[in-house]
Amino acid sequence: MRTARRITSALAASAILFTAAACSDSDDSSDKENASDRVCTADDIGVSNGFGEKPEVTLPDDCTPPTSVVTKDLEPGSGPAAEEGGTVLTNYLLETWSDQAVLDNSFDRGQPFPVTPLGQAQVIEGWNEGLIGIKKGARRVIIVPPEKGYGAAGQGDVKPDETLVFVVDAVNVS
Repeated sequence: MRTARRITSALAASAILFTAAACSDSDDSSDKENASDRVCTADDIGVSNGFGEKPEVTLPDDCTPPTSVVTKDLEPGSGPAAEEGGTVLTNYLLETWSDQAVLDNSFDRGQPFPVTPLGQAQVIEGWNEGLIGIKKGARRVIIVPPEKGYGAAGQGDVKPDETLVFVVDAVNVS
């Protein structure tokens, strides 16, 4: 009888430990799933080098890209802010979110790109929106979701439904 109780007690203790371990494992995986459900912010993106220098971008792998245009000035700039209808002379770098590939940049060409008239310029909607308020001398990160970029069709090297990350230097604002 004592042996039967010991076996029963041992089995019960094993079951409790097994259940606790199973719960612990599922909690760890749900924590990982919850981390990947977190929406990224501009603060999650690493950018090295300063205004006027070609940036190097590090994108996170522990959050999902935002679904609206997100901006953040890494360097504030000075003077009047860019307004709709104005012109922003830019240097920029474009990196894709999904494969972290640099697809275009004006730094290597040594020729800034004019965005004019701001708000209606012949650029993607995310740029027209994301450049409003930038000041001369500012460096800004602009995250552009597919709907404000090239959408479901993509374009050239930009894959369909691609989130775009720009680092933009405002060379001049007028």
